Amino acid sequence: MHRTIRSFTYTICTGVLALSFLASSSAQTMRPDAEKQLAHDIYKEFIEIQSGFTTGATTPVAQAAAARLRAAGFPDSDIFVGGAISKKSNLVVRYHGTGARKPLLLLAHIDVVEAKREDWSMDPFQLTEKDGFFYGRGTGDDKAQAAVWIANLIQYKKEGFKPDRDIIVALTADEEGGGPFNGVDWLIKNHRELIDAEFALNEGGWGESQDGKKLSNDLQISEKYVLNFRFEVRNKGGHSSLPVADNAIYHLAFALAQLSEFGFPLKTNEVTTAYFQQMSKIETGAVKDDLAKAAAGSQEAMQKVAAASTAWNATLRTTCVATQLEGGHAMNALPQLAAANVNCRVLPEDSAEYVLATLKKVVADEQVSITSTLELTAGPASPMRPDVLAAVTSTTQNLWPGVQTVPIMVMGATDGRYLRAAGIPTYGVQGFFFDRNDIRFHGRDERMAVQSFYEGQLFLYDLVKILSQPAK
Repeated sequence: MHRTIRSFTYTICTGVLALSFLASSSAQTMRPDAEKQLAHDIYKEFIEIQSGFTTGATTPVAQAAAARLRAAGFPDSDIFVGGAISKKSNLVVRYHGTGARKPLLLLAHIDVVEAKREDWSMDPFQLTEKDGFFYGRGTGDDKAQAAVWIANLIQYKKEGFKPDRDIIVALTADEEGGGPFNGVDWLIKNHRELIDAEFALNEGGWGESQDGKKLSNDLQISEKYVLNFRFEVRNKGGHSSLPVADNAIYHLAFALAQLSEFGFPLKTNEVTTAYFQQMSKIETGAVKDDLAKAAAGSQEAMQKVAAASTAWNATLRTTCVATQLEGGHAMNALPQLAAANVNCRVLPEDSAEYVLATLKKVVADEQVSITSTLELTAGPASPMRPDVLAAVTSTTQNLWPGVQTVPIMVMGATDGRYLRAAGIPTYGVQGFFFDRNDIRFHGRDERMAVQSFYEGQLFLYDLVKILSQPAK
């Protein structure tokens, strides 16, 4: 791992030459209209099925995908629909190759973060095309990739493509919530044979753009992991006409205020060092030098880089943030309970014990109980495979000449963690570009540029073909 990270630039350069046979793709940035229409129709169908983590179900999405595949000629023997409970089904489909190499797994999750109509300027569960964007919950995270995997697989079958390995598509449940019905975890434990592969492609890497200019096509090879903590204060309460300083809400509010002013230490690892080195060659202005110095370990430069971008800040440190509140039982009573969920995205090298001990030190209030509610362990980074790097780089250059492929540690977390822990290296790559200053995943009016959706369809179509056809 150490050596391949350091030889990243050389591997990319040689990969571009080795895969120059795809140069014909540079003349187009989208698939033919009929294929675009199919991808759009599947995208719309998926978006308009409410598959929110708590209020929706993934089973209708899995069933809709299965129906599309059957209509395209995939036999029932190659299609699996099932999951931990009836509402949380996954879809796994296999497109058979020659078997010369182990399968390639194409992963996307089909659950979404909850969205309330009153919070949005439009219905979050309708695909709305407006001003050059597709709006709707899951347009970016992650139903675009799910729709493209299915549409492209149908196209491979239609054109009679003969890969030298099986291509497996898995559309899975409960990535957003983590458990207890997470589809990837369930498939590994109950049907490993359905998804066993040499490596996987997943979400977690996307294209970065700014002011309409494409900057980089990021390739995710590692990720943070998730910890959730409950901050809780219990009190005897009383009548609101007799207030006291020992108030559960005040204790909690002070603890969260302390947290809001705290930052975990800034640091880099092998993957983020490589990322900042590459970005220093892409960015302009004063930040260019700061990125290079941050990659070299300068704490002063890291401070500047963290201040310049919320994404860079999250790349450089473990973060913890309050996400939910509860408290009080009556308008005219002192609260007997005040609590908050604190969501932490943890660097792979930081332990859960370290994070908990740090939070207790920051809060410094014995009245505030801090307990873990959802604890996921860190997963290993994927090896920097030359074939994957070369394929992503070549495809990127053919579609968007001059746009660099950059290795990243994703600031959030994905289902790649389960696969890596199970011995299936996983790489986050999509070819969908988002403005780095307007990332709306999990937020209000989530959207994907129309052009980016169709360009990503072509990117993933070409990428999978490179990775699953006989070497020349």
